[in-house]
Amino acid sequence: MDEATAAPAAADPGAPDAPRIRPKARRSRAGGLEGVLVVDKPIGPTSHDIVGLVRRLSGTRRVGHGGTLDPFAGGVLPLFLGRATRLAEYHLGGSKSYRATVCFGAASTTDDLEGELTPADGPAPDRAALEAALPAFRGPIEQRPPDYAAVKVAGRRAYAIARSGGTPDLRPRTVTIEELELLEWDGTDPERPIAVLAVTCSAGTYVRAIARDLGRQLGSAAYLGALSRTRSGAFSLADAVTVDALRAAAADGPDGLRAVLLPVDAGLELPAIELDQAAVADVIRGRAVRAGERAAEVPEGVPCRLVDPTGRLVALGVRRADRIHPDKVLVEVEP
Repeated sequence: MDEATAAPAAADPGAPDAPRIRPKARRSRAGGLEGVLVVDKPIGPTSHDIVGLVRRLSGTRRVGHGGTLDPFAGGVLPLFLGRATRLAEYHLGGSKSYRATVCFGAASTTDDLEGELTPADGPAPDRAALEAALPAFRGPIEQRPPDYAAVKVAGRRAYAIARSGGTPDLRPRTVTIEELELLEWDGTDPERPIAVLAVTCSAGTYVRAIARDLGRQLGSAAYLGALSRTRSGAFSLADAVTVDALRAAAADGPDGLRAVLLPVDAGLELPAIELDQAAVADVIRGRAVRAGERAAEVPEGVPCRLVDPTGRLVALGVRRADRIHPDKVLVEVEP
């Protein structure tokens, strides 16, 4: 799907121009590596397949991803290894960017190329009509998820209802389209023109629903023919590693992946509070500590990164009044 979801860690981002530093990865005491791995997912395998591959190559059981890509889609797939899985939830709300191919002249049962196609009743649009329609889809809009979606309706997945011949009762929800621009237009076949769009949208947006709704808005029909995610939160394709490069890096064992791992807090757009060594020792043990002058600049209740004097992430916490309360502690007490 093209909605951002997180894979459970046990079962199976910084600004876009943040420095691409790849420091040495740590090995977790629980076994395996820990850190963030940005993969350039190829077309074909599922996101779960990529998680499984990284598990095997890294010797790490705890691996999760930060947003599903359907098998026909490719591009940026952030993976979280070891204790980084505990921070994955903070990446899910970030916006995402795509290069989307929209095929006009037919509707799809799944709103993408994998569904059954039905020719449109009305004529396909021309380039001018499409460009005139795009502004109405920018900003906050109401979007109905596709029938073949993973969202639940009365306890059942929508796609399960659709596959059994039913029509899931899916209510529209508000999403935000930050960017929707025409990159390419192919009108070689005027009955089935193809548009390539640049899309930047909020988490939870279905790009295939944008294609579907564009077709309807223009008195025709359309479906998503191809999709590449170019950015997920702070991570872009420039940060991503191909599957072939992963295999080559791991050829001599899991430790070969250290060079392509980012630190566990890579891409987190959270304020940082530096703690002295005494406060670090308390936080590691789950104790609240007094907030210093710098902490006063952090709004109460907002998650923040608690780092030691060297900049190492110790925990995530929140400030309440004059004290900082640790929430997720990422450093173990030394024996």
